[in-house]
Amino acid sequence: MQPLQISADTAIKLAAKMKVPIEHIMHMPRHILVEKLVELAKEEAETAAEASSPKDDNTQ
Repeated sequence: MQPLQISADTAIKLAAKMKVPIEHIMHMPRHILVEKLVELAKEEAETAAEASSPKDDNTQ
């Protein structure tokens, strides 16, 4: 299996977000990397939705 064809900057950013060593990113099978990226995107979307939703404060 060949290493992924991604830049060093991309590998560093992915490793930080996924909390794995850069070596794991570079030798991770493509389909697993895509799976992990989808999971990260879902988490970020949920976090963004929670942050942008209005708070339900009924204090007067």
